[in-house]
Order: sequence, then structure tokens, then C-alpha cells
Amino acid sequence: MLKLWQILRLLWRAHPFAMWRGALLAVLVLLMGAALLGLSGWFITATGMAGVAGVGIAFDVFRPSAGVRGLALGRAAARYGERLLTHDATLRALAALRVTLLERLERFPVADLRRLRGASALTRITADVDALDGVVLRLALPVAAALLTHLAVFFGLWALTSHAIALSVAAGYMMGGGVVLWRVARATLGLSARAEEASQDLRRRAIGLFRGRREAILQGVLPSWRAGLDRVEDEARYAMDQLDRIDTGAGQALSAIVTLAAAGVFALAGWLVAESDLDPARAAIGVFVALALGETLLPLRRGMAEIGRMRDAAGRVLAEPPGEAPLAPARATAVTEAHAEMLLTLRHLSLARPGWSRLLLHDLSFGLRVGETLALRGASGLGKSTLLDVIAGLEPVTAGEITLLDRPLATWPDRELREVLTLVPQRAALVSGTVLENLALARPGLTEAEALEALEAVQLAQTVAERGGLGSPLGEGGAGLSGGQARRLVLARALLRRPKLLLLDEPTEGLDTDMARQVIAGTRKFLPDAAIITASHRAAELEAADQVIDLKSYIPES
Repeated sequence: MLKLWQILRLLWRAHPFAMWRGALLAVLVLLMGAALLGLSGWFITATGMAGVAGVGIAFDVFRPSAGVRGLALGRAAARYGERLLTHDATLRALAALRVTLLERLERFPVADLRRLRGASALTRITADVDALDGVVLRLALPVAAALLTHLAVFFGLWALTSHAIALSVAAGYMMGGGVVLWRVARATLGLSARAEEASQDLRRRAIGLFRGRREAILQGVLPSWRAGLDRVEDEARYAMDQLDRIDTGAGQALSAIVTLAAAGVFALAGWLVAESDLDPARAAIGVFVALALGETLLPLRRGMAEIGRMRDAAGRVLAEPPGEAPLAPARATAVTEAHAEMLLTLRHLSLARPGWSRLLLHDLSFGLRVGETLALRGASGLGKSTLLDVIAGLEPVTAGEITLLDRPLATWPDRELREVLTLVPQRAALVSGTVLENLALARPGLTEAEALEALEAVQLAQTVAERGGLGSPLGEGGAGLSGGQARRLVLARALLRRPKLLLLDEPTEGLDTDMARQVIAGTRKFLPDAAIITASHRAAELEAADQVIDLKSYIPES
């Protein structure tokens, strides 16, 4: 439950003023509901008693009836405001939580982040964040509002009716309702988590079946895939049915507690009226308030039933990176003319793919000067992409040393390293938005002139103009552009950072030879002083390089 408390603190701190407003209105709604029924019960009983006593004509009906109308209208307005403010605050807090989640993911190893690219992993993250809105809306606020309302009602009944009535109402709700809600939370703790996991498994399998349906048909395995999907659906449905049965039973038990509490108070009030000086009108307040407090109890069962789901989601959202090491406190040295000669140096470098024990490359050494271009050549799987990740500081060095600007790469703080170095991987992402918004990710406050200059460098300015200019929209993941166009837009975004070292992983893949040569030439013209490393086997990139290293020569002997 510690994770739930941490999530609640994160959500509350995101917009505390909005949260407090919603919490106060939630309490006000419950108090006004109890006051409305209590006043109505007193008014009806007092009016009847005045009529029996023959003094009905002298009884003041205007102020109590005005109070009833005021409470009814005020409660409706407070309920509307409570719904509006609590949902607004929660949505704002969830937006802030997404930023917190991204900040945490930023510290994860690149290999772990790349595994999150799949649709199932992204769906899992989205479902976890969505599940956490219940921490505020269905758990924290309702429980806190219920407790505060019962506390206020206890003192109110003690003052207006009798301490015996106040104690009986508190005991009936706190003991009876508390036991039922505790049993619901205990029964559903693991079940709600299993139901969520089964739903996620069903979603993953459905996505896999949809994407692989053609291969499944060709291989003749579609019936077995469908049968597996049906089994998972049955498991998810069974878990949800179990939760529904528990929820229904809890609702019936809580309704019975409300009825028993009201009946007990009614009997106690009748005895007090007969045996003490408590008048019937004030005794009726206790009976009607006991009925009104059912509103504090019944909504809590849903939040209790989802504690397991929320707990697991909180654990995943708050997960720390495995083996996280603190950043070096030292600051990167400024680039001076003394450093400008040799920008990057690799000495006796050996590396392995993450999680592998076999070396990909062994004893690789080279140096790269300012303004030079180096091409890494090799067949697929030799380690070109892994080498770029290592140079970019995204993966550890197995053996050897990398020096950037006369300083060991491992001592660079990440933020300052990204100011000097930019990597464009094979699968760089575009976001839903305009072309200019995608480019501005590299430089906030980007002007249209700067954006067009970068697009000209990658031979994309005319294409963007034909689409409607920099304000033309792109779909999710850059939908609306071809693969080659999307790759060039990502390259233009990297150029706008104006790095001193640019790492490109197959930057012209999908382009014809002439276009590839123009893009390479435009990149060099845009960044005349940058050192560039490309990983490719294409002739256009090899021809433009000052150095070419064939990684095949550095494969260790088996």
C-alpha cells in the first residue's frame, strides 16, 4: 500500500489547490445531504406534533421549508461543482503523472526502453496511468469525505439529539460498514489484479492476431490462434464476473447495514422519547440522518474492489531503473581550440550486445576530427547500431575507452552530453502534430526560417510546401509521410540541434542513390564543422566519408 500512498502524494502535489477544493466540496455534498434529510425529518415530525397539539396555526413553516429548499438546491450545486472540480483536478494530476513517468523512463537503459515500443507495452503503460485515476476519485476522496462527514455528524447528533443516538449511528456504520469494505478489499486484492492482467493479455493477443492474420492464414494456424484468444477471453470474463458478484454482494450487504442502522436508531429513538425528555421531532433527526449516511458508504465498494489493480499499476509506474547509477557530478569542460583537433577517440574498444556474453567487436580503435565524416561498413548484425549506441553513451563499454573532447565519455553528465552529441537511430519517432511542431522538439522557439533551412538540407522543403507548409498536420508516428520522408524529417530535426558529433544509423535507407547523395551533401553543408559517423553499407554514404571502417575486420575469432 506504500506505492498507493506515494502515487496519491504525487497526484495531490501536482495541483493541491484544485484537489483541496474538490475534497471540500465532496465533504459539503455529504454534509448537506445528511442535513437535508435531518431537517426534513424534524420538519415533518414537528409539523405533525404541532397539529396533534392543536397549535399548528402558530407553527413557523416558512423558515424550515426555506432551509429544506436551500439545502436541496445547494446540494445539487455542490454535487455539480464537486464532480467538475475533482475530475478536473484528477485529469490535471494525471497529466503531471505522465510527465513524472516519462522522467523515470528517461533513466532506464535504452535496451529496456526499446522493448516498450511494442503496442502491448504501450497499452500496458496507458492502462496503468488510467487505473491510477481511481486512487483519487474512487479511493482517497470518498474515504476521506466519508470519515469527515461521520465525524461532523457524530458531534451534530450528540448536540441535537442524544449521545446514545450519536454513538449508535457511529458504531453501526463504522463497525458494520468497515467490516464489509475490509472484506471486499481482501477478497478482490488479487482478483482485480488478475482480471486486469487477463484483460491486458487478451488485448495483446488480439493485437498480435490482427497484425499477424495474413501469416496465420498462410501457415494454417488461424484456428489455433483464435482458440487461444477465446481461452484468454474466457479467463478475463470469469475474473470480471467474479468481481461483479463480489461487488453485487457488497452492495446488498451495505444496503442491509444502512437499513439495520436506521432501524436500530428508530427503535432507540422511540425508547428515548418514551423514557426521557427527548421530543419526537429531535429524535426523528437521528433516524433520517442514519438513512442519509448510506450515501457515504455505498460508493466506497468500487474503490475497495480496485485496490489490487491500482496497487499493481502504482508499482509499475513507480518502478526504478534496474541497477541505476548516479550521474557523475563533474561538469563537462568547455570546447576550446585545443580540443577542436581530435573530437572523438576510441581505444581498444570491445563491445557486446546487451545481455549477450559473446563479443560483437574486439580491439577497435579510431579517431575522428572536427569536420570529418566516418562510415561504418558491415553486414546486418555485425554491431553497427550497437557501436553507435555505445558512442552515444546509451550502452556500456565492454572493454576499452572512449574519449570525447579529451574527456572520458563516462564522466559526461547526460544533459551536457546531449548538447554535444546527437544520435539518429533507425527507428526515430515522430509525434502527432504539425511539421513545425515535430521540428521544434529539437529547439523550442524554432522560427520558420530555421525550419525551412533544415528541410532544404534534407531535400524535404518542396514536399512540405506541397503538403501545405510547416503547419500541415501529421498523424501519429508521422502518418502521412512515406518512410523515406519521415526519415528525412527526423534527420532535419537532428540537424537543428547543431551537434558537434552527429551519429546516423542508416540515414538514407529507402532513398534512391541520387537523393541519398543530395541528403548527405546537404547534411554536411548544414553542419560544416561537425564530426559525423554513419552506419551504412550504401555507396552514397561510403563515397562521402573521409574514413571507412569495415567492422568485419574487428569480429573476434570464435
